[in-house]
Amino acid sequence: MYERYPDSGPPQEVQRIQPPRSVRTAVKLMYAGAAIEVPALILALLTRASLKSAILAKHPDYTAAQLHTAEVARTVSLVVGALLAIGLWLWMAWANGKGRSWARILSAVFFAINTLDLIASFVLVQGSASQIAGVVIWLIGLAVIVLIFSKDSGPFYQQQAAQQ
Repeated sequence: MYERYPDSGPPQEVQRIQPPRSVRTAVKLMYAGAAIEVPALILALLTRASLKSAILAKHPDYTAAQLHTAEVARTVSLVVGALLAIGLWLWMAWANGKGRSWARILSAVFFAINTLDLIASFVLVQGSASQIAGVVIWLIGLAVIVLIFSKDSGPFYQQQAAQQ
């Protein structure tokens, strides 16, 4: 005996689950993280002179060419890193706002990388203004991680995964 084919009526809308306050706040902080990367980059570019002084203080035996190479290498890595960070902040804001469970994991991985980068910035030569901006960005990332892994956020990610 065959089961009857279900009636094909109008398609039923999938009920969109609203993110809890913790996720909404985390997403806003992610957008803020992306926004703060822009002035942090500008600040890093404006303080290139202090970077040059800091490199010379750490490596007084550098020739003019070595100093220039070190300065350019650090500046290029700052620009590329900031542009990449802006893109990642925006991507994670979108994905976490949609409740993608993989986005929580990836956000934690990016936060760990940011933590290592912050530690490295204290070891490497860098201007103090850039380090302050790095700490602010790191603190935003920490708040995001706490929020998206909070008890309130878990069910949202689980429900969204079940609907996919």
